[in-house]
Formats: sequence, C-alpha cells, structure tokens
Amino acid sequence: MELFDLSGRTAIITGGNGGLGLAMARGLAKAGANIAIWARNADKNAAAREELRDLGKGQIITLACDIADEAGIEAAMAATLEALGRVDICFANAGISGAGTAIPDITADGWDHTMAVNTRGAALVYKHVTRHMIARAKDGDAGGKLIATSSDQSIMGVNRSSDYAASKAALNGLTRAAAFELARHRITANALLFGYYETDITAKADPRFGEWMAKRIPLRRPGDHAGLEGLAVFFASSHSDYITGQCLPVDGGLCIS
Repeated sequence: MELFDLSGRTAIITGGNGGLGLAMARGLAKAGANIAIWARNADKNAAAREELRDLGKGQIITLACDIADEAGIEAAMAATLEALGRVDICFANAGISGAGTAIPDITADGWDHTMAVNTRGAALVYKHVTRHMIARAKDGDAGGKLIATSSDQSIMGVNRSSDYAASKAALNGLTRAAAFELARHRITANALLFGYYETDITAKADPRFGEWMAKRIPLRRPGDHAGLEGLAVFFASSHSDYITGQCLPVDGGLCIS
C-alpha cells in the first residue's frame, strides 16, 4: 500500500471546480479518492470532472450547489451519499472575495453576503457532513476530516477587506470549536490560511497588488498550485490524525513579513 493511498475514501470539495479547490482535488484524485465537487458553475464542473477522471481510479461526481443556500447543501449531501455511499473528508473551500469596500462604506447587504458564503456556508456544510460522520461513528465507523480554506487576512490587516478578513477569522474560530466538539467521534478539523496564489479572483485585482505581494512575501513568489496537491492529501490522510484545531498559514512566510 502506498503511504498516502486514499482508495475507498470519499472527499467533498466545495468550490472545487477551479482555483485552490481544483488544485487540491487533483492531489486527492491522484491518491485514489472518490471525489464530490459541489460548485455553482455547470461548465466548470463538467471540465473539472473530466480532468479529475483522468488522474486516478476513484469515482468523480460534480453537483450544482450554492453554499449560501442550506437546501442546496442538504440536497448535495443526499446526492453524494446516494452516489458514493459515504463521506470521510470535507474541504470547505468555496468562498468569495468580499465587497471590497472601505470601512466607512460598509453596507449591511455586502457584509451579510460575504458572511453568508465564507462563514455561514462552511458551517452549514459541516452541519450536514458531520451528521453523517457522527452517525457512522455511532455504528462503530468513527473518523472524519474537516479542512477549511481560510486566509492570511484572518490574522493580518489589508485595506478594503474588513468583511473578508472577519469572515475568515470567524472560520478559524469555527475550526477550533469543531475540533474540540467533534474529537470524541475521531473527527479532526483544521484550517489552511492561504497567502497569495494566482487565481481567477486575484486576476481581477490591480496588477500592482501582485507586484507588491511578490516583494512582501519572504520567498518572493506566489504559491504554486502543484504544491497544494500533497498538502491536501496529507490533511485528508491518516497521517494527520493527531493534528486538529490548527490554523496553518500556507503563505511563503507572508504572515511574518
């Protein structure tokens, strides 16, 4: 058996049809996991499914799901269990960049929408996933992995990003609370605090922002997507069983600069 073989394990990845989520999904697919991608864009879902099917031996499904809508989460969970039988791993990865407003210009609608996706959405995904994991534990099949996509902004200050920073700081709190509460079921919870990676979201930003970030990051470069494959497999595997409640910066040293 390979050291990081995930054959027979099933992972959900919200927002897994592009960016960081798809990069992590590639690693899980190569390790043999069954994967359910929950994301909104049907065309990107189809493209991701075809790519991942060529990488490993596990089953790959994609489901249309907006994590701001709990009914959609519940339906996606039911469809995942019907198709794949179980869920062992959940990457709460889906998120938005926020309203991009200065603090004097915050609106209730903009703030609430960011929180609804980045924080409440992850919490509701965990709600439905952990109901299944806890039921398995009561039947003698304990264990599960919760991995959240957080951000360095949860522990750093950035202009015009108060709603996003607050939503990710709350996600860190959710992670620690989940780790403590769910440990009795051998369910671990951790958050990955990503720094600067080139994605569709950052591509929309002012080019000067990328230049500024490259100078500030001690390793002097954006994160590489290929490196996320092994990171995802490690946190999905049994080799991370004794790591829980942690909020780990993955940022080339950005948060210490």
